[in-house]
Amino acid sequence: MVLVTANPALRAEELRYVLKQSRSVALIHVDAFRGTDMAAVAGQVAGEVKEVFSLSRWGEVRGRNQTGELPKVDLRAPAQLQYTSGTTGQPKGALLHHMGLLTNASYVTARLELGHGVLISPMPLFHTAGSVMSVLGSMVSGATLVLPQFFDTEAVLAAIEREKATVLYGVPTMLIALLEHPKRDLYDLASLRFANSGGAPVPPELLRRVQAGLGCDLLSVYGQTEASPIICQTAPHDAPDDKAETAGRPLWNVEVRIADPVNGSAVPVGAGGEVQAKGYQTMLGYYDMPDATNQAFTKDGWLRTGDLGVMDDRGYVRITGRLKDMIIRGGENIYPVEVEARLLEHPEVVDAAVFGLPDSHWGEVVCAALRFRNSENAPTATELRDFCRQTLAPQKAPSRYFASTAFPLTGSGKVQKFRLIQQAREGSIVPLQ
Repeated sequence: MVLVTANPALRAEELRYVLKQSRSVALIHVDAFRGTDMAAVAGQVAGEVKEVFSLSRWGEVRGRNQTGELPKVDLRAPAQLQYTSGTTGQPKGALLHHMGLLTNASYVTARLELGHGVLISPMPLFHTAGSVMSVLGSMVSGATLVLPQFFDTEAVLAAIEREKATVLYGVPTMLIALLEHPKRDLYDLASLRFANSGGAPVPPELLRRVQAGLGCDLLSVYGQTEASPIICQTAPHDAPDDKAETAGRPLWNVEVRIADPVNGSAVPVGAGGEVQAKGYQTMLGYYDMPDATNQAFTKDGWLRTGDLGVMDDRGYVRITGRLKDMIIRGGENIYPVEVEARLLEHPEVVDAAVFGLPDSHWGEVVCAALRFRNSENAPTATELRDFCRQTLAPQKAPSRYFASTAFPLTGSGKVQKFRLIQQAREGSIVPLQ
């Protein structure tokens, strides 16, 4: 069987798309989750599959014994169909294989030096960060996995103390929420050795906040669903600057190059371009989407990540942005990651998302949506602009700022910038004066 994972927050029509596109034959579900009537949703899409099974009936089948040998499975046979997060549009199903998933999980935990530690991971199981990095990673390393049903800041803090967790997984938005929780100091977090973050570029300021607020080091991973999922990772013994400024070095047995996004040729060490990967872990393709698969790979087999980056002569990779997120202002390329990192250094800014909006003169202008520590103490747009221009070139400083109480996120915790752009256009996020 090939596992098809689906976000439990999907509504009937969204789930119907996944079931039909994947040609799934069965749907397994719980009856309710976080206020959603899952049984009702399953009932609405039951016609798309041959069988619907509620886990409330698990007691009826768990005692049954089956005899016979397990089937022999080819290493590169499909194991999981993982749908992309949908930050830019309709999700695509990345078909991942046994060797890629299991090997990648073992490499991630080896570089992390997880060993027989205690991992707490609120990462969702419908995503590779949960099903691969957390579940398979714990299995191959012999670690204890503490699995919250969903991310709740106080529940995670309490679990770290109770279970004496040594490693914490979480995307930047989760770590920020833990750091900002008013009762954080009431919990004993001394057992934590590392927090491990990915899913979005990790700003250097977040490293300093984690060290001060959680009392542990912050390591980062870089990858994408199509790579099973991790390509690069920092290590415990990396230099502080490498932990803060880079995504680490490629994991074992994966080739990484930086390529010119226009002509596809490899660029010299230290030059910027698209991060591309080749190796054991790349997906078999997007299921039943040959055109999308062809676009995802170069003719000589390199996976095009769509991320922009730079590699130094030691092999450390620094992610500078997304090709699709790049802002072109007056003919100059501006990368949101750099601007976001600067904004996060402001003492009143909790989280930042930078994006471009159309402009008749410049083509695009740089804009920033911000979450503040205290809305009553929020700086003005002029103060923020002056703050950015202390370390950034004038054209990189956002010209428009918006206050937001919560960013729109994918199920895996990535900021959906296309929705922020829509909110800014509609006026549903407040512009700062």
